[in-house]
Amino acid sequence: MDMNAYLSMFIDESNDHLQSLNENLLQLEGSPEDISIVQVIFRSAHTLKGMSATMGFEDLASLTHEMENVLDLVRNSKLKMDSFIFDTLFKSLDALEMMVQDIVNGGTGKADVSAIVSSLQSIVKGDYAAPAAAAASTPGQAGAVEGAAAAQLDEFQASVLKQSMETGHQVYHIQVSIEENCILKAARAYMVFDLLERNGEIVQSVPSVQDIEQDKFDRSFTIFYISQLQGEELQQQIANVSEVESAEVTALDEESLGLLSQPQVAEIAAASAAPAAAQAKQEAAPQAKRGGGAAQTSGGAVNRTIRVDIERLDTLMNLFSELLIDRVRLEQLASEIKRTELTETVEHMTRVSSDLQNIVLKLRMVPVDSVFNRFPRMVRDVAKSLDKKVDLVITGAETELDRTVIDEIGDPLVHLLRNSIDHGVESIENRIASGKPETGTVHLRAYHSGNHVFIEIEDDGKGIDREKVLGIAIKNGVIPPEKASSMSDEEVFMLLFAPGFSTADKISDLSGRGVGLDVVMTKITSLGGNVSVSSTFGKGTKFSIQLPLTLSIIWAMLVQLGSEKYAIPLSSIVETAVIKREQIRKIHGNRMIEFRGAIIPVLSLSRILDSPDFDEDEEEESEIVVIRKGEKWGAVVVDEFIGQSEIVLKSLGSYLTNTGPISGATILGDGQVALIIDPNALIK
Repeated sequence: MDMNAYLSMFIDESNDHLQSLNENLLQLEGSPEDISIVQVIFRSAHTLKGMSATMGFEDLASLTHEMENVLDLVRNSKLKMDSFIFDTLFKSLDALEMMVQDIVNGGTGKADVSAIVSSLQSIVKGDYAAPAAAAASTPGQAGAVEGAAAAQLDEFQASVLKQSMETGHQVYHIQVSIEENCILKAARAYMVFDLLERNGEIVQSVPSVQDIEQDKFDRSFTIFYISQLQGEELQQQIANVSEVESAEVTALDEESLGLLSQPQVAEIAAASAAPAAAQAKQEAAPQAKRGGGAAQTSGGAVNRTIRVDIERLDTLMNLFSELLIDRVRLEQLASEIKRTELTETVEHMTRVSSDLQNIVLKLRMVPVDSVFNRFPRMVRDVAKSLDKKVDLVITGAETELDRTVIDEIGDPLVHLLRNSIDHGVESIENRIASGKPETGTVHLRAYHSGNHVFIEIEDDGKGIDREKVLGIAIKNGVIPPEKASSMSDEEVFMLLFAPGFSTADKISDLSGRGVGLDVVMTKITSLGGNVSVSSTFGKGTKFSIQLPLTLSIIWAMLVQLGSEKYAIPLSSIVETAVIKREQIRKIHGNRMIEFRGAIIPVLSLSRILDSPDFDEDEEEESEIVVIRKGEKWGAVVVDEFIGQSEIVLKSLGSYLTNTGPISGATILGDGQVALIIDPNALIK
């Protein structure tokens, strides 16, 4: 079988399980006594192990198997979680993620994880064993007891079998032997399990299901089984399975059941014997059968979804973009020809294509949860490395953004969260001295507002020291000393985004190297968004990121500049106006106008773009578009307004670079190409 056909599915499923493991392990760290969380973690690890073994990634499978051994002891109350176990399991997840990433990059998924495996094995075999497991006086005695208990039942399993007898079911003890020359023992065992699952319920198997799946058994295995079938019929069906040498089916009664359920023996052997009935029910079929298990155990309606390659969605978006361009062209032709039938047809096409546009855009919308869900683990690790206590509170994770935006915002958010934990949240001692709880809180929020999504990162730390920031800015030559006193708090805080700027007192792995917030600003502005900062010294800081919903289709203001047409995104426009020549003032050689009580610069688009056929100096009145970038505003002088239009963004390609204020192009309804102005590049 060609496993490459399943590689993409394996990668997607593995990433889902690894994320689930991270989330649930963090949840367990907060509630270490909650066994139900351990069960969820165990199932994810078990599924990941089976998938890895099936695909031939043995290092992944073996490491996950060692994690299972630890989790099995925890869920059977033979082991209590502590910080060493949590740290070891998190290190295991990091190693698994690294191996999966290696597979994504075309590697073999192999890695040296011997140190982590040794730690996991020491947890199972060392001082972490529960008192009950250590009850045997000597290793030899313990081994003898475990051997005697190999086919024993614990009290719960015995109770399940007894109740089944009382309701008229048959209970069997089945011993199956596989032929000695059989090559695929695990596959034959699966066929037996599959047969039994179709006709009843498996309560226990010895060796365990995991060991049988991994081919870790000699030639025989034992099963405790509940069914309505007669023993002879059952034995015949099992014997008919290919390469099964023998099948001994023994009916049990209450007396024989009592002999097989010795609590004191079963308790000692529980860590090494088969799982309890609830788990056995979930795991009795090997991995091949587990594909449909989720739908059967959910107990309610199942969401019907499929995975779609992002490239197909990109192709769909490009095709729809062409359709949108043709629609605008048809609308223009219909308005010129003025025929009722054509107008009605175009209007109907407009309504249908608008609905189609909404669906296409929604297909590309992804909840920010896909980015947010990796941050709790990161915050935990960073806080621990800094010896701080930090709670991350996430709200609005269901807020949706275009996939192209989602793919780009991860790194900026990592920088901002690290900044909040490192620079914002104080040490435990300082927080207590300030009368604050020793655990700091960082809020990560997302919400819609108009055609934008806002993401906020707010901490309850020490806030930004205005004087310290100004001192560093003056020292580094970011601003002249005479300008410092006239700057507002918001302007001072935005200095944090200057390249090479750092307020760290010493260089560490997290900060002090002058790389961070300037990267955030560059990335967010390249996405058509902006960042703002507010802070109260001693109380905390809030970073707010404004992002467009989508980067594919936007509303824009079309303007004329001589014979050329340009598009300015509406998201950056404050308003449009007409000004007279005498309203323009010269301040320090720069042209400025008064706007809403503030003095803002006048930007000549014809000079910036070197437009030869439009001279604004000859105009008595000039049309302006007031744009903004964060807290900075500017008035762009244009020839005339054409109107608002929905446009499709087209890339200029890899050959056209350093295009200044031009971010792309669009095709208008009349077939002409209009360049798209990047307002962020106009305001510096």
